[in-house]
Amino acid sequence: MDINNPRPLKITAIIPSRYGSSRFEGKPLASVAGKPMIQRVYEQALKSLDIDAVMVATDDDRIFKAVEQFGGKAVFTDSTLRSGTDRVAQAASRLGLAPDDIVVNIQGDQPLFNPVCINEMVAPFATDPELLMSTLACRINTPREITDPKDVKVVFDKDGYALYFSRSQIPFPRDGRCIDGFLYDGGKPVDYYKHLGFYAYKKSFLDLFASLQEGYLEKIEKLEQLRVLEHGYRIRVAVTVHDSPEVDTPEDIMRIEKTL
Repeated sequence: MDINNPRPLKITAIIPSRYGSSRFEGKPLASVAGKPMIQRVYEQALKSLDIDAVMVATDDDRIFKAVEQFGGKAVFTDSTLRSGTDRVAQAASRLGLAPDDIVVNIQGDQPLFNPVCINEMVAPFATDPELLMSTLACRINTPREITDPKDVKVVFDKDGYALYFSRSQIPFPRDGRCIDGFLYDGGKPVDYYKHLGFYAYKKSFLDLFASLQEGYLEKIEKLEQLRVLEHGYRIRVAVTVHDSPEVDTPEDIMRIEKTL
């Protein structure tokens, strides 16, 4: 509960979902161990103890009908929106959420995410009435992910606020040495953190975020969270021990199904 507001925080999870994809057409409806992927994500979101409602935001009738068929809830959004964040913002407005409500943006291609992650990400809102936005990161334990541009890295300050997100290796130890694929600086291993792509915002800030002009660094890295930093706002980073594998290609589904 917000210490300055007796009204309990209402937390709504919205899963932006579109049919088109350059690497995997129709990904939300791809079968993962007998269920559409969007259903897997939806059901994981329902397991979070802090979520009051879960909604799929889509511009595609096929996805909308699939959600209805498994008993989920969906809302139509415009097909001209520039990003998943814009889709979530429009859905939140069409749902009539209040300015102080918390909106959680859940990625629709991570069917194995741990619901505890959502609890960890939204927890700071209950004690910090000034917080506008938070996200998730986990410590990298696989050397490949440190340099793979597919895996976004994040560095943050001593208070847990993001300094930068990059597809590159950050930080880079100038005098470091590599042992078994990991970098060491002064005999100590360098910690690297992978951004997991989940977000939580106050509804009022989500509306502002969606209205901001695209940032220069955002264009270069193709990371829309950089728009927030470039415009001078802060993002709280919640560190979790739970990784969340993504589905980028059909081949990734086989890896997910083995885990299931």
